Amino acid sequence: MRYFVTGGSGFIGRYLLLKLLADGHVVSALARSDESARVVEALGATAVRADLADVGSVSDELTGTGVVVHAAADTRSWGRPGDFERVNVDGTRAILMAAKAAGVKRFVHVSTEAVLADGNPLRHVDETAPYPKKHAGEYARTKALAEQLVLAANSREMRTVAVRPRLVWGPGDTTVLPFILDAARQGRWAWVGGGTYLTSTCHVLNVCEGIECAAERGKGGQTYFLTDGAPLEFREFITRSAAAHGVEMPDRSIPYRVARTAAVAMDRGWRVLRLKGEPPVSEAAVALGGHEITVDDRRAREELRYAPVIGIDEGLADLAAETAGT
Repeated sequence: MRYFVTGGSGFIGRYLLLKLLADGHVVSALARSDESARVVEALGATAVRADLADVGSVSDELTGTGVVVHAAADTRSWGRPGDFERVNVDGTRAILMAAKAAGVKRFVHVSTEAVLADGNPLRHVDETAPYPKKHAGEYARTKALAEQLVLAANSREMRTVAVRPRLVWGPGDTTVLPFILDAARQGRWAWVGGGTYLTSTCHVLNVCEGIECAAERGKGGQTYFLTDGAPLEFREFITRSAAAHGVEMPDRSIPYRVARTAAVAMDRGWRVLRLKGEPPVSEAAVALGGHEITVDDRRAREELRYAPVIGIDEGLADLAAETAGT
């Protein structure tokens, strides 16, 4: 099978390219810079130089492709209105149009549980849960819009599906854990409500397994949650992950209500005053990491025949081994 991947030089994308190539597929990946192209080529895939917004200009490269995996996204936890639109919404629309024009038969979108985030806990939710009326932050809102574009594009000619991994982690993580480790090292970390609530997680290798399962067996117009299995306590998971990096997490804690109030105030202050950088904590970060977020991946296991290829204990051992070797 010929695959075309966006976001191939990113955290999930790098692992996905390696898996697809190891499974015998022919793989090309969009690269918006020389650096991204070098990463893609070093992994063994073919780099296609173009920006996501201009992917239509390389539509010839998509001809003959069986599956497009759209993994590119702006994953920052905070941004001003409009900041996320270009990549998460406009970029998704562009790659959908290019794939359709090229006659691509299958389209897999890498989404997120954040499409359901409104600031309230999500407890054992499945794919029947509706989108909220108001999302917690621009990342969640624009990823929800992107997912809806993908599902609406499902047709006889191109089968579209979306996978929703929760809290993606593993060696080389460039998203969640680095932020937490930096905050801990700088003395800025505090658990919200003690951190004793449950969370679902999904190791990056399990994400890639789920993506390939979705490409092969996903039903058009469907979404699929992906996890490592049974949820565990958020504090335990983060503490063990930090320990694998040689970082001891502090014991300080603040109530959820205090954390959320402070985050909302900082969000507004940064937007109104046009302050540089990002606020120390955002509404989205608290909404996605400050209380229980657990999801049910039964649909993926039953319809996709998805099963995790690595467990949390093994994944954390690999994380510690990688850190010790660097």
